[in-house]
Formats: sequence, C-alpha cells, structure tokens
Amino acid sequence: MTTQSRLVVSAPSSGHGKTAIAVGLLAACAARGVPAAGFKVGPDHTDAAYLGLAAGRPGRNLDPRLVGAQRLAPLFAHGAAGTQVAVIEGAMGLFDSLTGQPEIDGTAAVAAALRAPVLLVVDVAAMGHSLAALVHGFRMFDEMVHLGGVVLNRVASPRHEELLRTALDDIGMPVLGALRRVDLPSILPARALGVVPVAHRSVEAVRAVRRLGETVAEALDLDRIMALAGTAPALGCTPWSPADALAEATGESPLLPEHRPVIAVAGGAGAPYTYVETAELLTAAGADVAVIDPIRDEALPPGTRGLMIGAALPEGYAEELSANRRLCAAVAQLAHDGGPIIAEGVGLPWLGRDFDGRAMCGVLDAAATTGTQTVAGYREATAPAASALAPAGARITGYKQHRAIVTPRAGQVPAWTWSGGKPEGFVWRQVHASQLQLHWAGAPDIARRVVAAALPHGRPAGQPPVAPTHAPTSPAQVSMPSGHAPGSPAQAPTLPGHAAGQPPASGAPVALPPGLAPPAALPAGPGGIGSGHPSGMPLALPGGGPSGVPAQPATPAGDDPGEATLSLTAINPR
Repeated sequence: MTTQSRLVVSAPSSGHGKTAIAVGLLAACAARGVPAAGFKVGPDHTDAAYLGLAAGRPGRNLDPRLVGAQRLAPLFAHGAAGTQVAVIEGAMGLFDSLTGQPEIDGTAAVAAALRAPVLLVVDVAAMGHSLAALVHGFRMFDEMVHLGGVVLNRVASPRHEELLRTALDDIGMPVLGALRRVDLPSILPARALGVVPVAHRSVEAVRAVRRLGETVAEALDLDRIMALAGTAPALGCTPWSPADALAEATGESPLLPEHRPVIAVAGGAGAPYTYVETAELLTAAGADVAVIDPIRDEALPPGTRGLMIGAALPEGYAEELSANRRLCAAVAQLAHDGGPIIAEGVGLPWLGRDFDGRAMCGVLDAAATTGTQTVAGYREATAPAASALAPAGARITGYKQHRAIVTPRAGQVPAWTWSGGKPEGFVWRQVHASQLQLHWAGAPDIARRVVAAALPHGRPAGQPPVAPTHAPTSPAQVSMPSGHAPGSPAQAPTLPGHAAGQPPASGAPVALPPGLAPPAALPAGPGGIGSGHPSGMPLALPGGGPSGVPAQPATPAGDDPGEATLSLTAINPR
C-alpha cells in the first residue's frame, strides 16, 4: 500500500501549457527541498526526460497500452518511492486518446486508476465567462475523475484575471494560479532535439527548467497545490519490483549468472534513450548495465557483450551518428561476434548501410531516408521467429513514432508482423532491429532472454542449438515463419562487402566499416547461423537465397496500409 501524495496535470487539449506547468511544479519542489517524482502518461520519452531533469530523479512513463492497466499503480509506487509528492503529466487532452479509446489509455483513465486529483491547465487568452462552462463540463464528464483546481495560463490583464476567477467561483472551482501571457514563454529546447539536451545536461535545458520552476513558484499557489495532491487516497498495491516481475514472468526466481555480462544501454548521463525500467530489469536479470552515448562515445564499455538502443534517440542526429565511425565499427564487430543487439526506432537505420546518404554501422543491408510524414501509433505485434528478444509466436504491444523510411522494410527473417501491415524489421544472428519501441515492464522476460544471449555459449530460451561454426557455402533458403504473407519483402541484410544474393565463401573475410579490422572468423556463437529455424535448415546468409538465386526485390518501404491509416502530418505540440 502506498500513501504517496500525487496529482495529474492535464488540459482541455494539447498546447495549453501543461508540460511547462508540470516541469515547473517539479522544479519548484526541488528548489524547496521537497523530494518529488515526475511521470508522463503515454509513450513520450521527451516530456518524461524533462520531468526527470526537474525532479532530480529519472522521469518515468505510465502507459496502459504498453504495460497493461494492472501494472500502472505498482509502477507508479515503484517510481515514486522515497518522495513526498508525485506530478503526473497527462497526454493530449484530459479525455483524449491516440487510439480513440480514452477509457483505456487516456489521461482520465490513468488518473482514475491512480485515484489522483487533476489540476487543469487552461489557455484563457481568448476566453471569458465561457471558461466556467468548459471547466464545469470537464468536472462532470466522468465521475471517476476528481478535478480539484484550475491554473489560468496566458491571462491578458488583471481585469481579465478577475473576470475569470469570478466565473469559476460561481461554479465552486478553485483557481490555484494564474500566469500572464509573457510569463510562460516556450523556453524548453526545440522538441526535435528530443531527449538529447537532457541526456547531455545541456546548459539550455538546465536553465529552462530552472526558469520554469521560478515562474511557477511565483505565479501558482504551491501550498494549495500540495494540499490538493495530499487528498489522494492510499493505493492498495505492492510497488513493482524488477526481480518480482521476472519471477512472475518465468514462474521462478531468475538464476543469476556467475559472471555478470556487461550490457550497454544507449543514453547519456542525464537520461537513457529507453524507458528506465529496461536497465532495472537487465540488472535484475544478472547484467551489469553500462551507459553508452552513440553521439559522443567512440567505444563500447570494456567487456560489452550486448547492446540495447532505445527509441528515444531522435532521428535528427543521423549526421552525428554517422560521424562516430569508431563506435560504428565497434557495434559492427559486436554484431558479428554474436553479441545480442536490440535496436528500436532510429537504432534500425543506425545499424543499416546508410541514412539519408550518410554511412552508418553497416550491420544490416538496409538504407533509410527521412520521409515527409510522421508515422505514429500502437501496434499489436507478433514475433514470426525466435530471437534474442522474443520466442517465435510471442505477441506484444509496441509503439511507433518515426519519419524514417527503411528499404527494404524487412529482412529475410522479419522482427515483427501485425495485422494490416507488412512484416517489419530484421532478425539476424543475435540482432533484433525494428522501428517498434517496447516497454519491457510489459514483458519482463525480454531482459532474461537478452542476458542469456549475452552469456558465453548462451542463447535465449526457445532457440535451437546453433549450427556449425563455419558458414555454409550454399545455404538453403529459409521457409518464412507462419504469418509471412506471400509476396511480402524477404530480402535480408547482406554482410557488408558482399552483393545481395551472393553469400561469401566459407572463411572469406567480411568487409566492415572503415577503421575496423575484419574478424578472423564468423563463428555462429549464441543464436548464430541457423538460430530460430528447424534443425538441419540453416539460415541463408543475409541477402542471399540458394546459390545462384537472387534475393527477392525490395517492396517500397512506405507501402504499408497498416501504417498509412495512422500516419500524421505532424505530431501535436506539447
């Protein structure tokens, strides 16, 4: 049971200033010496990062779609442990939902599940007495949601503020703060920069958060807001624990390896490029987690045996990723040595051949270009084959938000399939690369599989023994797993330096990115050649079918009805 003080900061829609108010509240608490925790409803990494920067502890996400509604309260209790108050920033409007099912994944549903009062931020620049009707409607719309107060944003003048306060007083709604039009400028770094300013602790990001804290402390009634947060009743739940989550997923306590493998997780000193629970689950599963910054660090941490690249790394950093040739070479070496690499979001183009003409790691024979539309939406995905991440047939909910178009869309062994769309992503050896991002708290066993794959001679549960350590000169073509639609792309990545459809001869050296010496051999390693396929049917070397048979032509990467229906011309501003 947790008695954590808490409140949800929401708004009638996007653009009313709820991110600035939520960040400012946490920064004001930190300035007062009040331990606080920040949470973001939904999959958004960027807002969660700024909430974490303001609070001085990792910002976390609460997404019913990705983790399941039953885990919301336990995850909240875990993330808020040791603090006096928690601020939960909503997504979109209070009763909105990207999926059209706000009763499941909207901000109001999360507020009801956490029994947290709501502070409604309203941009009143063009409003008068009608504000009372708006607020009354929000208060009465859902009896499970307690609207406890309003913050007036972009007030025009003292007279305007007096008019608005009178209107809300008539319906008995407290006004807990008012900000003038010039009080809350857009001072957070550009959203296109994503998590990076927080991960790098940039002066611009730190200064913006401090300024928001000062503005909120001056314009809002913090004592009354803290009192509102204190009205939240106790939550009858046990805080989430990564060790308990692993035990529940597997039915038994995880056996920790005698020698903990080092698994690198992409991120910076200020924030990871994935959800915080990912590193916690890897640690509980027996790994030593080390942070690696793909933009700045030129080498993997010493002893690295696995790598996780989360989807919070923005696509706009393709030039910086390309310029870091030493790290590209190290990642390519890790892939060819059989180390597990889990790539999400821009991690897939990074492992490919090039992105907008800029050279990348060259692990996968795929190219990416920046498209004109942003693809955003949830996917109910199925794993068509066993990999370091999931057993064959596993189903999970993930989220996509990207502009990059990858060609070909999928390798010979895709990472995922889903209804209404063509197979997506690549599975090769221990590499699992896709633009779909996952929240591992919704599927804790992923961490156990990745750690097992990183152990010497280990492989994830459900994968057959590896094939012989030499590469076959005439590999048989793989039968696609159940669920692979005839005619959908089946071209897999080509080993760098070899043409598609032409596998290297046994023992031939593999061309790798500049600066990387070729390995002496390509051992199968854990989950190597043949992994995830019936015994006796080795996996065709990437890019090739049977000897003399060219790989299937790529299908245009954007040709996916399952994504076109969810394409957005722009993502709503925060």
